[in-house]
Amino acid sequence: MPTEIATRRVSNKTLPGLLAGTIAIGLAFGLCIRPGHTDAAVAASAEQIQPLHVGQDAPAFTVETVAGKPFHFEPASLERPAILISFRGGWCPYCNMHLSELRHVLPQINDMGVDVMFLSGDRSELLYESLDEDTLAEIDGLDYTIYSDANADAAIAFGTAFLAADTTIEGRRKKGQDIDGSSMVRHGVLPVPSVFAVGTDGIIRFAYSNADYKIRLPADELLAVATDLASD
Repeated sequence: MPTEIATRRVSNKTLPGLLAGTIAIGLAFGLCIRPGHTDAAVAASAEQIQPLHVGQDAPAFTVETVAGKPFHFEPASLERPAILISFRGGWCPYCNMHLSELRHVLPQINDMGVDVMFLSGDRSELLYESLDEDTLAEIDGLDYTIYSDANADAAIAFGTAFLAADTTIEGRRKKGQDIDGSSMVRHGVLPVPSVFAVGTDGIIRFAYSNADYKIRLPADELLAVATDLASD
């Protein structure tokens, strides 16, 4: 069974300069450079990602709101601690199940003074439309926000982006799923579903990634993470 990934990587601020002179080395270790993201590494597979870890500075990144407006996440200026939960997209049944499970703890987390942000690989206009009807009904009215990371900016910044297999992309299309403009089609990458907790000082306090997209952080563990984050 795949285990939780807890690898090390250099600071996101220094990575572009290092890659400029070490692209060949990166390729040898399973890192690829994608068109449109020539300054950042993307893992060749989910098993080879190198996510940021506890104690490192959280990266700044830009995602889009459901209205297609840019939202800039600035960890150095957070007013409340934040938990960032990334998922592949509404087309993924395991992502839907995870969202449904987390509904039980989201109100408690919000009451603790902790913000929850979901980052989806879907483009902005599909953030809710792509979720299944049961999931939409279950999460309706909860205090959370889903953002579009179709540009893979957040996934790459956190080191959780990897190459999407052509078979995965074609398989989604054969099922009639609208994935055009998603991170898969736009940049050929997917995020490994992950959870990062960030304090108001901009430091990562908790990090979880699993190469097996079927395994997600349970709701009770997320609640425990939020409790610790709120008490700092």
